[in-house]
Amino acid sequence: MYEHDVIVVGAGGAGLRAAIAAHEAGADTAIVSKLHPVRSHTGAAEGGINAALQEGDDWELHAYDTMKGSDYLADAPAVETLAQDAPEETIQLEHWGMPFSREEDGRVSQRPFGGLSYPRTTYAGAETGHHLLHTMYEQVVKRGIQVYDEWYVMNLVTDDAADPNDRSCHGVVAYDVQSGNVQGFKANSGVVLATGGPGQAFDHTTNAVSCTGDGHAMAYRAGAPLEDMEFIQFHPTSLPSTGVLISEGVRGEGGILYNAKGERFMFEHGYANNSGELASRDVVARAELTEVGEGRGVDDEYVHLDMRHLGEERILDRLENILHLAEDFEGVDGLVEPMPVKPGQHYAMGGIDVDENGQTNINGLYAAGECACVSVHGGNRLGGNALPELIVFGKRAGRHAAGEDLGEAKIRTGYGDDVEDEDADLPVTPGSAGIDTTSGVAADGGVAAEADGLLERAVERERARVDHLMDKDDGVQHAQIRAKLQQAMTDYVNVFRTRDGIEKALRVIRECRQEYQDVYVDDPSRTFNTDLQQTYETRNLIDVAETIALGALVRNEFRGAHWRQENQERRDDEWLKHTLISWDDGEPSIFYRPVILEGQDKTYEPKERSY
Repeated sequence: MYEHDVIVVGAGGAGLRAAIAAHEAGADTAIVSKLHPVRSHTGAAEGGINAALQEGDDWELHAYDTMKGSDYLADAPAVETLAQDAPEETIQLEHWGMPFSREEDGRVSQRPFGGLSYPRTTYAGAETGHHLLHTMYEQVVKRGIQVYDEWYVMNLVTDDAADPNDRSCHGVVAYDVQSGNVQGFKANSGVVLATGGPGQAFDHTTNAVSCTGDGHAMAYRAGAPLEDMEFIQFHPTSLPSTGVLISEGVRGEGGILYNAKGERFMFEHGYANNSGELASRDVVARAELTEVGEGRGVDDEYVHLDMRHLGEERILDRLENILHLAEDFEGVDGLVEPMPVKPGQHYAMGGIDVDENGQTNINGLYAAGECACVSVHGGNRLGGNALPELIVFGKRAGRHAAGEDLGEAKIRTGYGDDVEDEDADLPVTPGSAGIDTTSGVAADGGVAAEADGLLERAVERERARVDHLMDKDDGVQHAQIRAKLQQAMTDYVNVFRTRDGIEKALRVIRECRQEYQDVYVDDPSRTFNTDLQQTYETRNLIDVAETIALGALVRNEFRGAHWRQENQERRDDEWLKHTLISWDDGEPSIFYRPVILEGQDKTYEPKERSY
């Protein structure tokens, strides 16, 4: 057994920042990650970090843009915290040596991004996330923070209090990919989940193969609700053949979208008469798919993104990486021809229900980054707001997990708060279908049991599960189940959604859950067994996909990234509330919580969102 004060699960931007903050607060801190830190998916973030740094800009404008972009489903206290803290955290990165792009006078460069009223996106070429990871990993190494890389966390270890709000998290159980050992990690102060998004629930995604919703699923099964999971962002510009991201920075620098007729459709067809290509991502993604659906797509599949007019010098200075991606994956030279692009699953606005300090309803369990929902993005995330979220709320979660008092949280978390009298109208009862869903909760320990005993029993359970999966001679391979799940989510829970389609997706998800009961691991090796790890990941994807589809089913309105054919209006009178889904022993339960529109000195009144 390994023992530390704070265990951070995941080594992307949020995890690294949380670990640094916990260490600075005096905690013995360790990172447990299934990837080496600089291979984390944060490295794929190309665009930049929104921060009000320049004269003429201020945090209040940033907060307003974010609330508007969220379609008024973000919580104002979280949004204002993001906007207020982002400048300091961005400057801290600069002081740590992050190589931001600069103007001729030496100031860091800032470019326009979609949905922003001011060019406040600070960047490092088109590789901002890559440089952010290396900068913060250097700080982790400098401080001597222990990193257990290529350890896959299988489950959380909590006690068995009947009320999830009374539970405590004592650590995690993880699989050492190199040796094949399953071990416990005891956390004396707190566990911070920073495991990234669930993009692999879809088959066309900008997300890495490692983005399998592990933190979401583990926290969910342990008793932490998931919030606003229906809100999935589809980035307007991914490469058709692979889903590889083409940065919003291309459009921020002046890139233009054309349809097959050569029309600049964002303006000419009235999708965004003021902002055009720099409308918010949900608006642009829907516009592109509408063009394709109405017969104006190139090869009936995609549109063109053109940056040739920017000139070779500017492209090489600010967007060189984009040239390499287009050439390597599509065979297109962006200097002389337009690039093919289409929407791809990119980001989850929802996640584990947390307050602005990263705390869940389970004592000692925190979450930060894309796996968490402090509700700073609401129904739609603005480009450039993901990276500041990582560093702002990663820092806060790390400090709080280490025992620092950050003051009373304004945003509540909980299990079953504000339950509505009406029953959710679900077409199927998804159920656990016999799937092994233990969260590490001790079957015989009780809340007074020693943490060591809880960990030992949780470790033995996971070892027995591994033996069961590997001792089977035949059955269903996880890859078959995952492919079926991904196809259903892409077909039915994509940019355009219908009730009938979502119900079909839920039926497929239930079939996947049933088939998973016969899953086995074909690779007999006990070391470097990626088949075993991916089998665990597929279980997590099933759970997370179900919450996405259920949230999409019950929210019968059109808000942000959630488009419903049957409901083409935003319904503020009924739906200014967050959707929360709790596990309830495998029977998902849906409840709601009001959106907080009251900030420090103002209330953000919902308005029509136009660009």
